[in-house]
Amino acid sequence: MDRSPGDRPSPVDQPNAPSDPPDQPPTAHAKLDQSSGNQPAGSGAAGEALAVLTSFGRRLLVLVPVYLAGAIGLSVGFVLFGLALYLGWRRVREEKERSLRVARQLLDDEERLTTKTLYMSHRELPAWVSFPDVEKAEWLNKIVAQVWPFLGQYMEKLLAETVAPAVRGSNPHLQTFTFTRVELGEKPLRIVGVRVHPGQRKEQILLDLNISYVGDVQIDVEVKKYFCKAGVKGMQLQGVLRVILEPLIGNLPIVGAVSMFFIRRPTLDINWTGMTNLLDIPGLSSLSDTMIMDSIAAFLVLPNRLLVPLVPDLQDVAQLRSPLPRGIIRIHLLAARGLSSKDKYIKGLIEGKSDPYALVRVGTQTFCSRVIDEELNPQWGETYEVMVHEVPGQEIEVEVFDKDPDKDDFLGRMKLDVGKVLQAGVMDEWFPLQSGQGQVHLRLEWLSLLPDAEKLEQVLQWNRGVSSQPEPPSAAILVVYLDRAQDLPLKKGNKEPNPMVQLSIQDVTQESKTVYNANCPVWEEAFRFFLQDPRSQELDVQVKDDSRALTLGALTLPLARLLTAPELTLDQWFQLSSSGPNSRLYMKLVMRLLYLDSSEVRFPAVPGTPGAWDLDDESPQTGSSVDAPPRPSHTTPDSNFGTENVLRIHVLEAQDLIAKDRFLGGLVKGKSDPYVKLKLGGRSFRSRVVREDLNPRWNEVFEVIITSIPGQELEVEVFDKDLDKDDFLGRCKVSLTTVLNNGFLDEWLTLEDVPSGRLHLCLERLTPRPTAAELEEVLQVNSLIQTQKSAELAAALLSVYLERAEDLPLRKGTKPPSPYATIAVGDTSHKTKTVSQTSAPVWDESASFLIRKPNSESLELQVQGEGTGALGSLSLPLSELLVADRLCLDHWFMLSNGPGQVLLRAQLRILVSQHSGVEAYSHSYSHSSSSLSEEPELWGGLPHITSSAPELRQRLTHSDSPLEAPAGPLGQVKLTVWYYSEERKLISIVHSCRALRQNGRDPPDPYVSLLLLPDKNRGTKRKSSQKKRTLNPEFDERFEWELPLDEALRRKLDVSVKSSSSFMSRERELLGKVQLDLTEIDLSQGAAQWYDLMDDKDKGSS
Repeated sequence: MDRSPGDRPSPVDQPNAPSDPPDQPPTAHAKLDQSSGNQPAGSGAAGEALAVLTSFGRRLLVLVPVYLAGAIGLSVGFVLFGLALYLGWRRVREEKERSLRVARQLLDDEERLTTKTLYMSHRELPAWVSFPDVEKAEWLNKIVAQVWPFLGQYMEKLLAETVAPAVRGSNPHLQTFTFTRVELGEKPLRIVGVRVHPGQRKEQILLDLNISYVGDVQIDVEVKKYFCKAGVKGMQLQGVLRVILEPLIGNLPIVGAVSMFFIRRPTLDINWTGMTNLLDIPGLSSLSDTMIMDSIAAFLVLPNRLLVPLVPDLQDVAQLRSPLPRGIIRIHLLAARGLSSKDKYIKGLIEGKSDPYALVRVGTQTFCSRVIDEELNPQWGETYEVMVHEVPGQEIEVEVFDKDPDKDDFLGRMKLDVGKVLQAGVMDEWFPLQSGQGQVHLRLEWLSLLPDAEKLEQVLQWNRGVSSQPEPPSAAILVVYLDRAQDLPLKKGNKEPNPMVQLSIQDVTQESKTVYNANCPVWEEAFRFFLQDPRSQELDVQVKDDSRALTLGALTLPLARLLTAPELTLDQWFQLSSSGPNSRLYMKLVMRLLYLDSSEVRFPAVPGTPGAWDLDDESPQTGSSVDAPPRPSHTTPDSNFGTENVLRIHVLEAQDLIAKDRFLGGLVKGKSDPYVKLKLGGRSFRSRVVREDLNPRWNEVFEVIITSIPGQELEVEVFDKDLDKDDFLGRCKVSLTTVLNNGFLDEWLTLEDVPSGRLHLCLERLTPRPTAAELEEVLQVNSLIQTQKSAELAAALLSVYLERAEDLPLRKGTKPPSPYATIAVGDTSHKTKTVSQTSAPVWDESASFLIRKPNSESLELQVQGEGTGALGSLSLPLSELLVADRLCLDHWFMLSNGPGQVLLRAQLRILVSQHSGVEAYSHSYSHSSSSLSEEPELWGGLPHITSSAPELRQRLTHSDSPLEAPAGPLGQVKLTVWYYSEERKLISIVHSCRALRQNGRDPPDPYVSLLLLPDKNRGTKRKSSQKKRTLNPEFDERFEWELPLDEALRRKLDVSVKSSSSFMSRERELLGKVQLDLTEIDLSQGAAQWYDLMDDKDKGSS
């Protein structure tokens, strides 16, 4: 109950009254005094007496333990020990109480301070508070709060009428997709600060808005077909939004359009509801919460922009949405030094080093360097090119990590505004790493964009002196503004197509969005490409239906046309081929040369890389003129020449495939006849068909040459073989990032777009080596690990770089030919471009080939003229490369059948598997079999596809051991026997025989027969090939039996070496035999061993 000021007692009237605590009414003290005054005097005396008796009783209770100790007869030490325990407990308790009082006091002080400063947190900064370059905009926040409910109505209409139909048309599984609830909530977006950038172009206004949104938005969606409900309930967004008002026009509303984007990725946090149910829908199972968040955040970040036209018929909408970059920054990631050590061994007792790699980011453009093992001062020598759209604003960010098997350790980062690079032109500095130790060495070059081709030759000459990894330097950029198409052909049944466009330049392909149900689609999108040599490159345009199976039109445009166009620009309609008679595509193509405008430019060259020019003080400046250089004596290939790897793909098995076969009109359900299709790097492979099996085993191996380009994926599809059209059994994609970094991947992959099924793949990156010391071992290993259904495995990789030719014969004696070259190895060939009318063509092309038998294959080169026939040929046996220094030949070669010569580099590298035991074998000549057991870590963790590696390694070592026992009287047979647990197979390799007995005048024709006892039927019998007239036959043949391990241990392997008596006789002469009791053999090791052959009477194992 409230009291008036007149009722409150005055401190003058009551000087001894204590002050009231804040949570107690003022009448409390009066009530206490009144109650105490009404008590009788006798009750107070009784209370005092009771308190005295209680205190006396406590002290008497303390003496009870002393009395008991004396009564029992214990010494004084026990009493003192007990007293010490009590005092210690008392002290600890008082210390805890004191700590609690201090903590409580600190909490009270913090609450008081928070209460005092709560004014600022509730009201934010007042409007009169400002910073030098950021202004408050409270008036704008009030407008946003007023408009917020109406913006919610617009969003609801936009999602229901535009977004929902697009989602339903994008995926057949989402045809029942609807928005059931759209509410932006009551908390509007806040603009914390506004910054206006002066000094920009006069036809635009540029603003930076620091926005913060912590909203209660709620959006619910439903897919009725799958009874799935999901949505968003709450969102947080913080970042700097750049707003560009452009173009400024002379009519109302003065501003033609508004562009909005985030310069750097904002902080985005979305509270999903039902996300797990949504991701269970077929077609969406490959997505994840993190991928969705990354896609949303990237959509708002440069180079993506949100354009809102404010006037009708606005010109160059696509160019406003994706304007030309301000420039290009060439980032040379050279080295780092003084990095911190993160690797620890033996639980941290031994400190190692680090395996550093770097991530380079500019906006959404991200590059990852290679990993340098065990190095605190790594040397990368890599070059990246990034497009810069906004200056100032964008930043170059470099983060350095230590590569680990589980989670990579952070070593430090550096950031640099791109405006500093623009001002300096060229920066070559060591930048300190923040949040870590060490420095990173960067060379940054600002490349201006030139709208004419006058300096193209100079730029190309400069680029030849740049050592660039992993990509060659670019001479120009191409921006393609894809506007619209007209009169595209209809699909079957006169249905409207769902067109999309694929644009490709060499091996870089970009795709447009899909416009659904339209034969006159409008895209208004932009695409950007880096060009190495615009004189010879082409733009390939494919208009396809969204299934990618139906081509609606095609266009091939040589980029040399742009070099002669005004301002390197083409803005016109293009007629489509393989399409309708009136089908055409409207595009605007803009090319800009990349020019480094600096008076003293010296490009970093990585020592030892092909094409790196030595720039010393005495040599003239490279690129200072475009005069013809003197005739070179060696080739100058790109820095990425010879850096390819070979990916070995093991297609092993599948499980739980769906059954597609139906019989008797679908009444009887059968199985499937599955096979696998692989696509990678423009090549496709297909496995054999396994009949009537939902858990097939293929066990096939395929090989393909790959580069280190990031983002590569292996596309895998499984089909059921039918007489008419094969049925789809599922697909999956495998990113090659893990294989390129770690060298190996062994996974079960869930098949997508089907109810069930999974596929077992093993991927291995083979390491090419420029030495022939391991060739014989590689050939022997390949012959043993090669499966029965696969082609012969490659033993080497041949890289050929054809630079030029000279002195080619003239056509009809006076006219120069238009030559091209064909490079072939076996059935694989590569054709170069045709150089028009010259007897000294420059091709600058390379090709790579997989080599199965380097000792017997050869490189064939044919130089021909367009319409004139052969101009010369070259045959280079690969055996010459095996004896060359580093397996490489690089010089001029004379052509046969003509007077010409070619400048060619041929480089051979042996493909060594990290999981085959060849590495160990190359160092095992001086080791006995016992020394092999000292290295269990090399073989302990091998996947099952290479489970033969330890056995093979020991087999090779045994074969070369000088301590082998002499052969018996009937000779010996060399066998390897082990159990393949992954496939539940007993495997035996018959290697060879030696010192066999010769009974007649001629040597025998031996073969080996194997029988798995006690069964003697054909199902367990195996037979090798027959060798003619030899006492030391070599077989190297592999045999398998499918049976469980426990059953294999109960069997005996009967091995007989026989010879045919004569051509007309069916009798077989027994040369010797041995019987192996599998219970006495370690089937997990399977070491190769020589066994003495016995007569049939005294057979046994030794």
